[in-house]
Amino acid sequence: MSFFLRQRWIDPRLQYEEENNITRIELDTRVISQIWVPDLYIVNEKNAEVHDVTVPNKLMHLYPSGMVVYSMRVSGTFSCYMDLMKYPLDSQICNITMESYGLSTNTMVLRWNTPAVTVSPSLELPQFNLSEFHHFVCDAQYAAVNFTCIGFTLHFDRNYGYYMIQVYIPSVLIVMLSWVSFWLNIDATPARISLGLLTVLTMTTQSTGARSELPRVSYIKAIDIWMATCLFFVFAALIEFAYVNVLSRVEQRRLATIKDMAQLIHNGEEPKKSRKFSFWSAESRQRARTVDKISRVLFPCIFILFNVIYWLVYRLWKPVKG
Repeated sequence: MSFFLRQRWIDPRLQYEEENNITRIELDTRVISQIWVPDLYIVNEKNAEVHDVTVPNKLMHLYPSGMVVYSMRVSGTFSCYMDLMKYPLDSQICNITMESYGLSTNTMVLRWNTPAVTVSPSLELPQFNLSEFHHFVCDAQYAAVNFTCIGFTLHFDRNYGYYMIQVYIPSVLIVMLSWVSFWLNIDATPARISLGLLTVLTMTTQSTGARSELPRVSYIKAIDIWMATCLFFVFAALIEFAYVNVLSRVEQRRLATIKDMAQLIHNGEEPKKSRKFSFWSAESRQRARTVDKISRVLFPCIFILFNVIYWLVYRLWKPVKG
């Protein structure tokens, strides 16, 4: 993140008489190091720097009253706790806190000016929208000494359009592809096995890729619920085929039995229980077809119901920030 840090204070030692309509003195960056400045540091800063191309990006203005205006351009990386339970449909709150490192409130007190925080109208973030921001005062005590502290809070709403294109829509298509198995002939075993395994492996690969860039947190995220459910649907379609295949193979055994009985009759022997077995085999075959017909309707209906519940819950639910 890059921002301009502007500070203003009054130093009586720098007062001067206004002459020749000189309302302020603009100091060169080489002179700034000789002026006292607040010992400010950013508490949750991990890595930061002041820009120095082509010269150090600092300015300091002195006014006759002794008021000093000090500004610098800072870029850095700052730590921010993120609650990913609703990821990628989440919103995040990040704080930037600044304190005096060595001066207590007896010597220096930090307070926000008005307006405290301003944001460029042209600000665009690839993954987030900055929905709101506000400032606060957070004076703290360390080792029985009071230190001054101020900060500001940024509210970010994640843009989930990228995840719709890269995660949600492809996973929906994979689940729908697994339903093609229900429309294939129950004897098309190679085609149904290939389709079932392909969708399961593809869903597993996509699930791993979607979560590869996330920190390994111990709680369940929205993306985990989605991926696990989609994987369950494609795996259930494969299990449905296995069940149908078991029922359909009874017919194959029946045909083999009929052939054997024909051979027995040809040899003059009397077959036993042929009528009962034939009836049971035909019934199993019909049951397999019925399971396929039910699955063609049941799987899409349950998946649509899951989508309705999923999107309503994760769009309306607001987890309590701890």
